[in-house]
Amino acid sequence: MANKPFLIFSILLAFLAVAGGDSGQGSELDYSKLSGIIIPGFASTQLRAWSILDCPYSPLDFNPLDLVWLDTTKLLSAVNCWLKCMLLDPYNQTDHPDCKSRPDSGLSGITELDPGYITGPLSSVWKEWIKWCIEFGIEANAIIAVPYDWRLSPSMLEERDLYFHKLKLTFETAFKLRGGPSLVFGHSLGNNVFRYFLEWLKLEIAPKHYIQWLDQHIHAYFAVAAPLLGATETIEATLSGFTFGLPVSEGTARLMFNSFASSLWMMPFSKYCRASNKYWKHFSGGKQVGTNTYHCDEEEFKSNFSGWPTKIINIEIPSTRGFEAYPSFSEIPEANLSGMECGLPTQLSFSAREIADGSFFKAIEDYDPDSKRLLYQLEKSYLGDPVLNPLTPWDRPPIKNVFCIYGSNSKTKVGYYFAPSGKPYPDNWIITDVVYEYEGSLVTRSGNLVEGNPGSISGDETVPYNSLSWCKNWLGPKVNITRAPQSEHDGSDVQIDLNVEHHYGDDIVPNMTRFPRVKYITYYEDSESLPGKRTAVWELDKANHRNIVRSSVLMRELWLEMWRDIHPDAKSEFVTKAKRGPLRDEDCYWDYGKARCAWPEYCEYRYVFGDVHLGQSCRLRYTSADLLLHYL
Repeated sequence: MANKPFLIFSILLAFLAVAGGDSGQGSELDYSKLSGIIIPGFASTQLRAWSILDCPYSPLDFNPLDLVWLDTTKLLSAVNCWLKCMLLDPYNQTDHPDCKSRPDSGLSGITELDPGYITGPLSSVWKEWIKWCIEFGIEANAIIAVPYDWRLSPSMLEERDLYFHKLKLTFETAFKLRGGPSLVFGHSLGNNVFRYFLEWLKLEIAPKHYIQWLDQHIHAYFAVAAPLLGATETIEATLSGFTFGLPVSEGTARLMFNSFASSLWMMPFSKYCRASNKYWKHFSGGKQVGTNTYHCDEEEFKSNFSGWPTKIINIEIPSTRGFEAYPSFSEIPEANLSGMECGLPTQLSFSAREIADGSFFKAIEDYDPDSKRLLYQLEKSYLGDPVLNPLTPWDRPPIKNVFCIYGSNSKTKVGYYFAPSGKPYPDNWIITDVVYEYEGSLVTRSGNLVEGNPGSISGDETVPYNSLSWCKNWLGPKVNITRAPQSEHDGSDVQIDLNVEHHYGDDIVPNMTRFPRVKYITYYEDSESLPGKRTAVWELDKANHRNIVRSSVLMRELWLEMWRDIHPDAKSEFVTKAKRGPLRDEDCYWDYGKARCAWPEYCEYRYVFGDVHLGQSCRLRYTSADLLLHYL
C-alpha cells in the first residue's frame, strides 16, 4: 500500500476525454498526452565551463563541462578564475578571453545548482517539483526543462544561442512526441523569458495562425512569482551588490551582476508607460516605422511613484565628479580619500519610470563608471529592442488557461537610500536605509514610517506586491474570490465572495477575515469575461519568492486543478475549495492529542519495517476513486 499515490493518480489515466481549458465546450484532451515545460528563473540554471583554464596558486582548474554556476569549492579556492568564467563583456556580452560558460541542458541543469550532500539541499530549486511529478507517475519524457543563459538580454539569447527558435521547436517536438499541448511553468525571470517568446513568435508565424499555434501547443500557463513590474532588489544588486548568499564581497557581486545585460531585465518600471515597436504595423495596420517609442499616460505625471508604493531610489550625489568621485583600485592603488574636499551632497529621488527610461543612470553618469555601460545596454537591448521593450506592463497572454501564482504578506524591500561610501569603485555606494512594505505600511530599516502609497498586502520578500499582483488586471470585471487555509482543512474556515466588481488598474482586496496564525491561500477566478478562457490568481501567504516552487501546497493545488481539468464529469470551471485532505503518505501525520493518525477518513496507521516514528507509519488508506470526486 506504500504506492498509494500511484494508485490514486492512475485513475487519471482512465479518463481520456476531458473538459480542459474549454470546459463544457466539447473539446477533448488526453491527460497522457500532456507535457510540462519548465522555464527557470534568474540564476536557477547551472552554467558549465566550455574552456580549459589553468588557475595559478590553486590545485583546482576549469576544464570543459566543469560546473561554474554553481561550484562553491572553486569559488572559494580560485575566485579570480571563477569570475573569468562568469563575467561577460558589459557592452557586447561576449565571454572573457580566457574562459567561457554555457548553460547546462535537461532537468539536471535546474534541480540542484551545486549538487552535494550539504550544498545540494541548500541550492535545490526544482528538485521537489520534479519529485512530485515522479511520485504521481508522470513519464520521463513528459517533463521538459528549457534552461537558458540567464546572464544575457532577451535579444542576445536569440542572437547567440537561438534560444527562442529552440523553444518553439521544443513545443512542437513535445506535441509530436506526446500528441497533445503543453503546460508551461515559469518561475521569476522565466516568466519574462516566456513573455518575450510570445512576442517573438508573432514575427515567426503568420498573424492568422498565431492563436491557432498557441491553442495547439499550450494548454495552460502557470506564472509563478513573476516580477511583472520589475523588482527593487535589482537596484541593490546594481549599485551596491547582492551576494545571493555566496562567499564573495558585495563589490565583487556588483562587478559580476553589472556585466550581465539581464541585470536590466528585472528593473522596476511604471505601470502607466508603454512602448510601441516598428513591427506593430504588421498586426494593427498602423504605419509606424522606426525604433520603439516610449509614452506614458497622464496618470504617470499626476502620481509621484509610477504606481509603486514610494520613490524607489533616494541617492546622495557626491560633491566631486568624474575620476575623483570613484577612484578605481586599479587606477589609484594608493588612493588617499581622506584628502578629498568635503562638500554638501545633493539628494535626488527617482521613480520607476525614471529608472526604466534611463534618467537615473544619466543623472549619476559622472559619479559612477557602471552607469555608462548600463545605459548603453538599456538603450540597445531593452528600449531599442525591435521585438519588445520588456520594461512595459504585460497584458494577459492569449493562452486558454492562465494561472498567476505568488507569495504575499512578507516584509519586502520597496525603496533604498544610497550615499557615497568614500571607497573606490565598485564599493563607492553604500545603503544608508531601506524602505519595506509590510502590513499595510511603509517602514524603514531604522523603524521610521515613510509616506507613500502602500498596499494592504506586501510582497514575497523579493518582489513587491504591486509587481506580483499586476496580473490581477488580467481578470475581468466580475471575479469570484475564495480564501481557504493552506493546510488540510474540513471547509469550516473557507470564505467565498462571488461576482466581486473589478476595475482595471485597481487592486482587488477581499473583505474577508483571517486568523493571525493561519496561512491562507486566496483564489481570484474568472471564467466568463473571455469566452473559452480561464484566468486565475493565487496568493499564498508567506510563500517565499525562491521557495515557492518547492511548496507542497502549490503542488497540491496544481494537481487538483489538473484532476478537475481531465475529468469528464467536472461541473465547475475551477476545482472546488470546499475541502482539502491528504494526497500523499507524507501528508499523513500522528495526532498525539487523540493518539491516532490525523485525518482518519484518509489516513491509517500502517507500520512498515524501517519506520522510526509514529507519524512515518501513518499512510493513506486504500480507497476508491471517490476520494477525489469532491474536488470536481
